[in-house]
Amino acid sequence: MTVHPDAAVGFGRATAAYERGRPGYPDEVVDWLCARVGVTAGRRIVDLAAGTGKLTRALVRTDAALLAVDPVTSMLRALRVVTAGAVPAVAATAQALPLDDGSVDGILVAQGFHWFDDHAALAEMIRVLARGAVIGLVWNVRAPDDPLQSAVSAIVDPHRGDTPSHASGRWRRVVDRSALVDVTDSHGVDHAVPTDVDGLVDRVLSISFIAALPDTTRAAVERAVRAAASEAGPTPVLRYRCDAHVLTPR
Repeated sequence: MTVHPDAAVGFGRATAAYERGRPGYPDEVVDWLCARVGVTAGRRIVDLAAGTGKLTRALVRTDAALLAVDPVTSMLRALRVVTAGAVPAVAATAQALPLDDGSVDGILVAQGFHWFDDHAALAEMIRVLARGAVIGLVWNVRAPDDPLQSAVSAIVDPHRGDTPSHASGRWRRVVDRSALVDVTDSHGVDHAVPTDVDGLVDRVLSISFIAALPDTTRAAVERAVRAAASEAGPTPVLRYRCDAHVLTPR
């Protein structure tokens, strides 16, 4: 499996911080995605780039036949714990899914499509979809006008390098230029996530390229985040925009 080095190293190193610090998804958006993608009892649904199961655990209640897929094995171990083993999980990439042609009724990708926003991944996802099935994408995006999120961005962005990101907009350009899919529906919700100093530190240290930094540099980032959190008061609040989209094969 070919995985971006920051994802392979960073997410492998930061699995526990990811589970503690990353937010889940608003019920309104989850319900919207389930309705649009057809996540209902018995339907075969792939949660692609599932990570530690931030979206997966919200899907379990639908009684769909879920399969979690992620290339980072430590993430999948955490997912199996939070879902109490109720969701089968396999290590694979979006470009090489271990599934038969037309074998799934929908694919969901939470916080992950920017890692594999290319023709090969789109073609592979479409290969495994049943006729009429669609792909749902969702991201929690840091609100740019939130002072705390702005402070976090000022700390982490100098370390980003060429690491893929939702903010770059590349994913949308790839989709808009693709002859394989169309964006047929979108939905977004603003939401706020209360946290504390340690929670904010976990949120930042769970960022792939931050987790992949040398120990001394990563420690300096942590000190800066703790200072920013102290200025935000005893109960910092992180504000996000949760954006979801449906991709329909042509």
